Amino acid sequence: MNLFPHVDWSRNASIYEVNVRQYTPEGTLAAMAAHLPRLQKMGVNILWFMPIQPIGQLRRKGTLGSYYAISDYTAVNPEFGTLADFRSLVQQAHALGMKVILDWVANHTAWDHVWTQQHPEWYLKNDKGEIHSYLYDNGTEIEDWSDVCGLDYKNPSLWPAMTGAMLHWLREADVDGFRCDVAGLVPTPFWEQARAQMEQIKPVFMLAEWADPGLHARAFDMTYDWSLCEVLKKIAKGQASARDLRQYLEQPDKVYPADAYRMTFTANHDTNSWHGHDAAHYGAAFRAMAVLAATLPGMPLIYSGQESGLNKQLAFFEKDTIDWGMYEHANFYADLLRLKKEHPALRNGLAGGKVEIVDTGTPAVFCFRRVRDGRSIQVSVNLTGHMQSGAVPLAAWAYTIQTD
Repeated sequence: MNLFPHVDWSRNASIYEVNVRQYTPEGTLAAMAAHLPRLQKMGVNILWFMPIQPIGQLRRKGTLGSYYAISDYTAVNPEFGTLADFRSLVQQAHALGMKVILDWVANHTAWDHVWTQQHPEWYLKNDKGEIHSYLYDNGTEIEDWSDVCGLDYKNPSLWPAMTGAMLHWLREADVDGFRCDVAGLVPTPFWEQARAQMEQIKPVFMLAEWADPGLHARAFDMTYDWSLCEVLKKIAKGQASARDLRQYLEQPDKVYPADAYRMTFTANHDTNSWHGHDAAHYGAAFRAMAVLAATLPGMPLIYSGQESGLNKQLAFFEKDTIDWGMYEHANFYADLLRLKKEHPALRNGLAGGKVEIVDTGTPAVFCFRRVRDGRSIQVSVNLTGHMQSGAVPLAAWAYTIQTD
């Protein structure tokens, strides 16, 4: 079980990932801030900013490098602006009723982070005693993250330094929590003690990029629901049906605490930059899959540009500005996020309603109901590109949402 209370404002919240570099032609925090009223109008509650710190020069990938190769934990990347710019943005977001969480990369640093010289004992070493690039086992192969080197949490003196850097952003910019990169690669006790110290400053919201139930006990409010995303992508490609979605919901591969939040999504920066854009993954099924991600248990995520149909892979190490066009999905998302915020059955964790799957008599149509506080919501989705005329008649990839 979760051994800490979730902040009240997270109970009916949605989350939006901000890719500062690609968000505007300027690629700055100040320019991005002009979009805050639009995002508030769309119903966004939590803004997750990808790392805003300086990026290492040594062994940098591409022209601009990876946000996740940080050379200074407590500074702002001059490409994006200044600390004053970020403070101003956070203040503007708070004034609009939104919260801000900052991406945190505790597992590794850039090669030219000052710690590599001042505290080489904080880094992982090879058999020769040399700091080396981080080697990540993704379950299929070993990835060589050549632009970063890994930190060694077996050294206890690293812990207060990293925790202090996180506390810096609470004190200096008033952020409301963190999204923690590859959280499962860092010892869970580190996160637990870090959160305890954060809570002495202000209540925070913590998102782990991982899917370990144990992270929820004392450290994180929310983990990624990668498994749901994979089912949705297979459905959109005709490789799965309502039976597969039902099996995922009724027979999960892991058991999470009852009040754990899971982040539901159709895309994020990793899926977009490395695996494919929305048109490639979902095609005409995009809205149908987004409806499921927004109404099944979990907190729905929108990635930068999805409200405009993000039908290209954004370059990760170069400048590649989002084409905002006519914001073709903005009203669609606004309706979903309004429903998320207002309907008690869609609240997060134990505050929401359980899923009751409704038998439609066909694996082509998935239907479920959720009830809370005497109010219900029933969602029916055609999971195919063909008209379905059974118990729940629906056009190709169409959906209905009924509430009372």
